[in-house]
Order: sequence, then structure tokens, then C-alpha cells
Amino acid sequence: MPHKRVLRPDRLRQVPPQFSWIDQRLVRDRHLERCDVHALALYLALVTVADAQGLSYYGEASLTRLLSMPAARLIQARADLIHLDLIAYERPLYQVLSLDPPVAARVHGVQSVERGLAQLRATLTGQRSADRDRRG
Repeated sequence: MPHKRVLRPDRLRQVPPQFSWIDQRLVRDRHLERCDVHALALYLALVTVADAQGLSYYGEASLTRLLSMPAARLIQARADLIHLDLIAYERPLYQVLSLDPPVAARVHGVQSVERGLAQLRATLTGQRSADRDRRG
């Protein structure tokens, strides 16, 4: 492997106060290979302007102007990114999604509901017995 060296020390990147990141798994997990250039441009813009939760309120007019992209092409790029599960969109809100798969629902949650129902039944049964004792 060749030795790396900084080519322009006077232009060494620094982490800016308004830091955004691009996950290396986009390349490693081959997500980029599934996108065309328009989807990639939209994804880059959204990653750049999103907050820490991946949220952005950039509208279509702003994005088409920023990306020099016709509205119809932006809509297709957005649909492509949604289909690839890279973003979510509910007008006017975009969310850049984590590349991690969604967390599966917990099975023990069902047991917790069943336990809660059993406790409720026991409480109701106890109240009925107390009511009978008072009347009896």
C-alpha cells in the first residue's frame, strides 16, 4: 500500500461547527451503486442540510434551485431514495435514515401486556370479592 501524505497542508480539513457526515457504509454496503446521479445529488444535499436527527424542511423549490434539477426529476430522485430506504418523506419534512436495519419488535412486550392483563383481572376479582363481603 502506498504511503499517504497530505498534498495541501494549507487546506487540511477541519471539523466545522455545523458538522454533517456521510456514512462510509454508503460505499462499503454498495448503496451508492443503486442510485443514479440525481438521487445521489439529492441525498448529498439532504445529508448536508439535515440536523442531528437527519431532519430537513428544505422544500421542492429550494432543492430544485440548489441542485439545478427540474421538479419532475427531483420527485423521481426522491422516490428512488425512498424505495432504497435511504430517506423518508412526509411533505414538507425529509428524514435521512440510518443505514442500520430497523430494530425488531420485542417479543417480551407481548408477555408484558399479558402480565398486565393478569394483574388487572386479579384486581377486578379482588374488588368483586370485597363488594360481596360488604353486601353480605
